[in-house]
Amino acid sequence: MSDEFDPEIAALLGVGIEEYSPKTTPAKDRGGPSFEALFGGMSASGDLEAKGEFDVDLSKKSYTPVASFESEPPSTFFDDPQYYQKALAGEGESSQRFHELLKKYLQATDPKDRGMYRQQVITAYWNMVAHMVPRVVSNNPMMPKQLMVRFGLSLPTMLTAEQRSLFARVIYKKVNPEPVYYLDEWLKAVAMGQINPSSTDEVNAARSDERTRINTLLQKAMGKRDTAEALLKAKSEERKNLEGMLRDRIDLICEHGGLPGFYQIPAPYIESQKKTIAELSEILRRLLAADKELVSSVESFEDATKDVQTVKEKVGSLGEDSKANLQALNQEFETARQMLKMCTGRQGNHFPLLTKEYFHLNLREMGTRENVIDALTWLESIDSQAYCRPYKSTLNRIEPFVILLPSYGDMGVCWEPFDRYNRHTSRSRIAIPMYPKNLKTAVATAVADMRWQAAKEKASYYWMEEGLTGQYYQWFVKQKLKGDVKEFFIQDYITWLTKESDGIQKLDKEIRGIFWRLMPFAQSVKDRLRDRSFVYQELYQRDVNKSLSDGY
Repeated sequence: MSDEFDPEIAALLGVGIEEYSPKTTPAKDRGGPSFEALFGGMSASGDLEAKGEFDVDLSKKSYTPVASFESEPPSTFFDDPQYYQKALAGEGESSQRFHELLKKYLQATDPKDRGMYRQQVITAYWNMVAHMVPRVVSNNPMMPKQLMVRFGLSLPTMLTAEQRSLFARVIYKKVNPEPVYYLDEWLKAVAMGQINPSSTDEVNAARSDERTRINTLLQKAMGKRDTAEALLKAKSEERKNLEGMLRDRIDLICEHGGLPGFYQIPAPYIESQKKTIAELSEILRRLLAADKELVSSVESFEDATKDVQTVKEKVGSLGEDSKANLQALNQEFETARQMLKMCTGRQGNHFPLLTKEYFHLNLREMGTRENVIDALTWLESIDSQAYCRPYKSTLNRIEPFVILLPSYGDMGVCWEPFDRYNRHTSRSRIAIPMYPKNLKTAVATAVADMRWQAAKEKASYYWMEEGLTGQYYQWFVKQKLKGDVKEFFIQDYITWLTKESDGIQKLDKEIRGIFWRLMPFAQSVKDRLRDRSFVYQELYQRDVNKSLSDGY
């Protein structure tokens, strides 16, 4: 990790770069880092006791279990006879045009006319919603507008009474702390500056947008802090392991049998003990080096934490000026539309409204927040490193941001594998369609896309030669396959999760080996597969051999 501080953040803090250059004063001369000052608001393990909703908590090991999958009692939002009128009210010509076209679409009997009006309704709907979103993300949004953006439900009578009751059982408020958001919630978080806008190919926001600029600096500062925190934990664990090794060696040295022919006289050291004594100096040298690195890591984390707090105070001083965020909101809405198109695909159903003609799911098959969290948990129970990103030999578990889109699409997508200003500890961004044929498959495609993009970015120019993407691409070329290599990878990943994890051998032997090494199953899955066939037993034994050789 570089010790040099970002010049923009240093300028924001009003200090010179030299103040953030590497420390030269020995820690002992500075009195050493104060544990209470550094960890006063933390647990003994060094993890923050309270993380903000949008902060990454590297100490989390799994998703919070879902307590309930439906609202009790059901909501009454869709029983309002004025629901449709309230949803369209105040949107001017865009809502008027949408209303006229929707009326023609619903009344059309000729298939050709219905197809023509259908396409016009799609365009008119998105034009109206683009006009509507600033009111949807306000502090007191009108409920029908919010629900229309969230679910695509504009006219309740386009669904059956049973289907309306199904949506009434969807949990409306966010009670689970996981970073999974409906579209209206996501847009509001971006508008309020709580989440940076998603990356696009367009020109960056104007420099005059102070909130966007400061949030960018905050991401950089948080990335530096989180990276320092991960390194601090790694160094602490390294020292702990060395101490354990030293303790074991000393215990071994201090074990003596009785000296034959002598009462209560311990035997001299045997050859293995003498060899262990010779090893002690090397262990002690490594222990001192690890402790020195730990002190340096503590200093880096201490400085980075202070800098994050300072930048956060600067963000807070800007207030909640929604005008400053209007450009970011509009940009994010257009980005979400692009995500939605990708989830649906060219040949998919792009109709944006809920209608009994297209909607045929039950509550547990829908992409609600609770169902998606459950699917993400299922996936992690098989691919234990699905949400992990390596940094300096440490795997950091980082749950992705998940955006739930009101779409009939069948594929989840990854929009960003990580923030461009914080590659090590920022969240990925994946989008999941709410009305897919199979929710687990939609989630799996998004995670596969995320894994591919992250590996490709890590390998950079050598993505066709190194790492996960390189090994898969080399196989792809040898097989003389045609088409998009990422699409082949995604389909093989789904097979890996749904077939191979149950011992059903569907993948090519070489691909099975690549996935086993670079996207390993959870240990419980490996233990179960070991006894299923010789193929998995051989792969399992390779893991055992590797673990035994790591100590040499």
